[in-house]
Amino acid sequence: MSYTVEEVLEFVEENDVKFIRLAFCDLMGRMKNISIVPEELPYAFEYGYSFDGFSIRGFSDIVHSDLLLKPDADTLSVLPWRPQQGRVVRFYCDVANADGTPFVSDGRNILKNSLAHAKDMGYTVEIGEECEFYLFKQDEEGTPTDIPLDDGCYFDVAPADKGENIRREIILTLEEMGIKPESSHHEQGPGQNEIVFRSDEALKSADNLLTFKNVVRAVAMRNGLDASFLPKPIHNKSGNGLHVNISLSTLEGDNIFREEVPEQTLISEHFMAGIMNRIKEITLFLNTRNDSYKRLGEFEAPQYITWSRENRAQLIRIPTAIGNRKRCELRSPDPCINPYLAYSLIIEAGLSGILNNEALPKPVNIDLCNVKAEDVKELETLPKTLEEAIGYAKESSFVKSIIGEETLENFIRETEKEFLS
Repeated sequence: MSYTVEEVLEFVEENDVKFIRLAFCDLMGRMKNISIVPEELPYAFEYGYSFDGFSIRGFSDIVHSDLLLKPDADTLSVLPWRPQQGRVVRFYCDVANADGTPFVSDGRNILKNSLAHAKDMGYTVEIGEECEFYLFKQDEEGTPTDIPLDDGCYFDVAPADKGENIRREIILTLEEMGIKPESSHHEQGPGQNEIVFRSDEALKSADNLLTFKNVVRAVAMRNGLDASFLPKPIHNKSGNGLHVNISLSTLEGDNIFREEVPEQTLISEHFMAGIMNRIKEITLFLNTRNDSYKRLGEFEAPQYITWSRENRAQLIRIPTAIGNRKRCELRSPDPCINPYLAYSLIIEAGLSGILNNEALPKPVNIDLCNVKAEDVKELETLPKTLEEAIGYAKESSFVKSIIGEETLENFIRETEKEFLS
């Protein structure tokens, strides 16, 4: 829903709002925020609200540390788990320099630029997410343990599935915030769950992923549990994936993944080829941690750069769907991404495939989870380690052209500092 600044200010005044959270995402994908009082909101809308960028990972140096948060009125949302009296609302913000120009490493602005590029080419992009997470018990002091909530497995029901009521509470909370989940279920691992989201405009989907993770953690904590989005929280069990469903449509609303029009089918093939041809270069932004690479190649998570229809062992698949629900699904990402950078790179990779008329290879219609080495020796693989993924990104002129050399250098520096030092 779209709001004007005047409508937002009126809502704040009429609904007993006492605190306003200005939220944004650091370079590594972690939500950050500052809470201001309502009297400060008009100033924030007009000029931006100042903060110390030097203290945010991957942002400014100490010489140019002043940055501004500029709230996006369309992202107004009441936080349902906060008190109804003295309400708390939240906005997602664009990050700007002190002179008001866009900050070079603001992921929201980078994604906006990619969506504008898609529009210039005659397309709109929607993204739907399938996000997995584990629920772990806490000890008597509220400290997370490594004991899963249950021993359930895929599609189990209660009593084997002890997460039903948690998922229900999460979904109802999200709906109160204007986010529409599509389905939910117990996943393969013990205590593992999945919630699937309806496709939405890509920028909104990126915002919604941050909201979703925040809600899951808040609801889990309220129930004496800890939620984990780590790619591989339990050894030898299913990892947490974030399957990204991409819908590309013409400005007239025709879904290019519908197969009734041969010309559109060819465009969809170029789009998927573009992603596959650049997947090694962008994997660092889809799989950002050491344990991301322990997930790939196990329990249906892909390791080969292949595609197919329906087959869940592929990097890209075309799920069974009718009409405008037709889409491609990228299965390698995990939930620890910065969604703005990741979605921008995925979209731009696909658009590059269209611009260059890149050919899609033949589908690989075999079970890649159970194959002999000789059957896959010709197939290219995703990077096998974080170091390998960094190497591909570091040399990528494509990545530099989308997010900028400074952002790439900062992302690599922060990644190496956290996981390789």
